[in-house]
Amino acid sequence: MTTRLTAVLIASSMLLTQSPAFAQPTTTTAPAEKAPAEKPTGKGAASVTKVRGTVAGVDKDAGTVTLRGPKGRTVTIEVKDKQKLDMIKVGDPVVAAYVEAVAFRVQKAGSGATPGVTTQETRISSRPGETPAGAVGREVTATVTITALDKKARTVTVKGPQGGTETIKAKDPKNLEGLKVGDMVEITYTQALAISLDKSGK
Repeated sequence: MTTRLTAVLIASSMLLTQSPAFAQPTTTTAPAEKAPAEKPTGKGAASVTKVRGTVAGVDKDAGTVTLRGPKGRTVTIEVKDKQKLDMIKVGDPVVAAYVEAVAFRVQKAGSGATPGVTTQETRISSRPGETPAGAVGREVTATVTITALDKKARTVTVKGPQGGTETIKAKDPKNLEGLKVGDMVEITYTQALAISLDKSGK
């Protein structure tokens, strides 16, 4: 649980320190929105990376497919529906999309929120007869408490449910507006990978 929380806090640090002037073309940032006093405010950012590769190996007994990326790196994935392996051959082109997103919302002290970490995992595969494709996703949500805030230094310190603390520095001081010591911050970190045969071959 500590490892998951650390990953989420690192992701939140990336969000707080993100500056639109240095954002990559594949990254979209949602600006902070002014919300009514009774609703928690939030902010988020997401990036999508597409990679084309080829099938390097098919193991029908193990139910796995090995993919090779454009730089020669390989990754082996498990195929839930082994019948789909009959449609996959070594050398087939594939396309993969990797999505990474982080979002946080502030819940004011006394709102009833409690510290904690939860994880949800999802697996999706194409239907029988369709082009082999699949996706796997993981969403980690951590609720942490703000224990210190230094707007001059542009830092915020949060404490996780296990008592560990992390200090994050924001490049944009606007990201700290409206925050107060004692507020709870719900951070959601999402990763998703979708892979399919690339029939176009382009």
